[in-house]
Amino acid sequence: MTEKPQSGELFGVPYNFARPSLGRMLSAYWQPGKGMLVEKPFGIGYTLNLANWRSWIVLGVAAALFYQQQGSTGSVDEEVGEEPVEVIVDD
Repeated sequence: MTEKPQSGELFGVPYNFARPSLGRMLSAYWQPGKGMLVEKPFGIGYTLNLANWRSWIVLGVAAALFYQQQGSTGSVDEEVGEEPVEVIVDD
């Protein structure tokens, strides 16, 4: 029986199912001189390269959007909980 490859590409998307080591995990997320996206150390697809300044902008925008969503959720609940509104429609 042939053994399946643990890493490679499928339809242009990289995959790697080899058991990850600490060194490989750390070196995968910090690759100076590479682009913003690099191959994941374990799994399917790409991940952010934290040595690239664009990755930090993406993380900052995602954190700001998450913070804004958490803050707006509380204000919507307060407005809804005040008092029901009756709407009358005449034909």
